[in-house]
Amino acid sequence: MKRREFISLLGGAGATWPLAARAQQPAMPVIGLLAPDWQNEELLRGFRQGLKQVGFVEDDNVSILYRFAENEIDRLPALTDDLIRRRVAVIFAMGQPAAFAAKAATATIPVLFVAAEDPVRRGLVASLSRPGGNLTGVNILATEVVAKRLALLRELIPAAARVAVLVDPANKEITETTLREVEPAARAMGLQIHVLNARNGREIGAAFAAFERERPDALFVSIGTLFTARRVQLATLAVRYMIPMTSGNRQIAEAGGLMSYGANITDAYRQVGVYAGRILKGEKPADLPVVQATKFELVINIETARMLGLTVPDKLLATADEVIE
Repeated sequence: MKRREFISLLGGAGATWPLAARAQQPAMPVIGLLAPDWQNEELLRGFRQGLKQVGFVEDDNVSILYRFAENEIDRLPALTDDLIRRRVAVIFAMGQPAAFAAKAATATIPVLFVAAEDPVRRGLVASLSRPGGNLTGVNILATEVVAKRLALLRELIPAAARVAVLVDPANKEITETTLREVEPAARAMGLQIHVLNARNGREIGAAFAAFERERPDALFVSIGTLFTARRVQLATLAVRYMIPMTSGNRQIAEAGGLMSYGANITDAYRQVGVYAGRILKGEKPADLPVVQATKFELVINIETARMLGLTVPDKLLATADEVIE
């Protein structure tokens, strides 16, 4: 039937159609996925797995629009506005910069986040148990375990005296909190720290090149979407420059980093996927409590340790959740 004929029928004879014939199929709901940088496929699989648990499959009964800022944080507001114009049903804001951009842009569209630190203290939600607005999500408590990560690194390398700390200044809140936690912890352990900044792959390379002059005993990598996205580059350079490296993301250890300690971020993405599906079914973010990470994993890459000429203490191996051979 031609479009003009259909419109004519709709206006003149539609009232005589049976109800089932006149009913239109609802449009497929759309989730807007907003991130400072490209997210690796494993994390996205975690999100899709969570959606599937509550009955949603991408390109089957739900669509996902992907918007990445290539770590240019000032692009996030425009990308958020684009998702709003496209009338997405839910926004998944990966990382705190994305969450703040989405919060500033809309008070009506549900926004889900994975936060690295207390979202109440940062002003994302009113409370953990009853967020109260249009935002909720998962807190992986990454900055709360900064001192523990440094202590584990010292346990693995007891002779370490100087530690380089790599942060992403574009991710201002995480950088500030990381340094606020790591500096007193380092002083208490008698460690000197040297802070290095990197906003992209080129600056990561420059930071490692500086190690030829600085010669730190180890590298402490801050949490953040940039470093997750650049995990292969980080692992490759750490081996090239023979620098023991620790991070808060097991994916960096899996790529060849020496060790990691933190919550399972892939599982956090899965939990956000579950929440996204529940919201699509009618629940409100104000009534969905922020999920707090409760399990933290110590992952040690023993193959990398051998390449670096390190012997991992038996006590540390016994407490590790996973040892990568």
